[in-house]
Amino acid sequence: MTPEIKKVIVKYLTNSATLSDLDFLSVWIEKDLNKELFKEYAKTHFIINLHMNDPETDVAIQRLLDAIRKEKSWRYRLRTQSIYRYATAAILVGILATAYFFRTNVFTTSVEDGGTPAIVNTNVIEQGTDKAILTLEDGSQIALEKGNAIQTRNAKSNGEEIVYEGNSKDIIELVFNHLTVPRGGQFFIELSDGTKVWLNSESQLKYPVSFMEGQAREVELVYGEAYFEVSPSTAHNGAEFKVLNSSQEVEVLGTAFNIKAYKDETNIYTTLVEGKVLVGPAERKQRLVPNQQLDFDLQTHTTTIKEVDVFNEISWKDGIFSFEEESLQNIMKVLARWYDVKVVFENEAIKDEEFIGLLRKDQSLNKIISTIKDFGIIKDFEFDEKRLILR
Repeated sequence: MTPEIKKVIVKYLTNSATLSDLDFLSVWIEKDLNKELFKEYAKTHFIINLHMNDPETDVAIQRLLDAIRKEKSWRYRLRTQSIYRYATAAILVGILATAYFFRTNVFTTSVEDGGTPAIVNTNVIEQGTDKAILTLEDGSQIALEKGNAIQTRNAKSNGEEIVYEGNSKDIIELVFNHLTVPRGGQFFIELSDGTKVWLNSESQLKYPVSFMEGQAREVELVYGEAYFEVSPSTAHNGAEFKVLNSSQEVEVLGTAFNIKAYKDETNIYTTLVEGKVLVGPAERKQRLVPNQQLDFDLQTHTTTIKEVDVFNEISWKDGIFSFEEESLQNIMKVLARWYDVKVVFENEAIKDEEFIGLLRKDQSLNKIISTIKDFGIIKDFEFDEKRLILR
């Protein structure tokens, strides 16, 4: 199965497919060989309804085709009415219940009826939102959030992103701002050179409000995770772009890459999507090629380079958490940042259970944990204010 068709399937299952994606998928899946490929891919990456275990799985595939055709019909009607929005998500009737997969015994263990989880309070833990704190050069702070438009001397924000004006040729000294994204938040920033940066939850970026002509463009990922689409050096008289961190430096020529450097983790992960980078401690940088990830161990000061599926590493910026053989403990770290909760494992044995699958970031945490419980991974759970207790 090609990366292109995998991407289209994922986009469809996460309600982000375009009309051309639907056209492509409906033609592709009608071929017998592709039906088998789809079933194999779905069984590996998603929770499957009992229909997928039925000998007549072609019926399930036909339902998928019918669902695609219906959604295409809806999309065309919406487009002609000039309200082309994803108002209603198509449901894969009889095939996919949710984008979540428990690695062990999913297809041999039946789901028990009932079993409403015990919840201490009735508050639903909602997903994170676009929000950040902008710290100006004088130390003053501005809250950025939806509905709160601001204008500074160098930038403007609609509350969901902040965009800096183009570089000034007459600056004689660099002036820095900080953008801090709290737990339960995310934010997009366009720097003055046109470089685009997506910041994940619990992250901070330090950057000049305008880069100085003829000097290297440097920003610092103080902590957290960020995805960069760098404006090429050819557009800035050859000025290279660098991302600094307390433990490593990334030299860039015009590229797309992801850096994960959280304060509570002992490793820094740099993943190259396209272009070229040199990354590592200043005295021993290594070159990455697309689809490679450099893992820098902060305790041993050793580095490892490996091939990765970049979709799993960068899908967070597009509203999806993608997990490939991740432990429940690591998944809960990601969810704790996005939903701003503390996770407590009363049953230590479940920490190492491994998962493959996708989670949409626009769901409540209650819904996600209920799904995990329904599949027998945990016996029960409780929400106690901002604590999630897993049993």
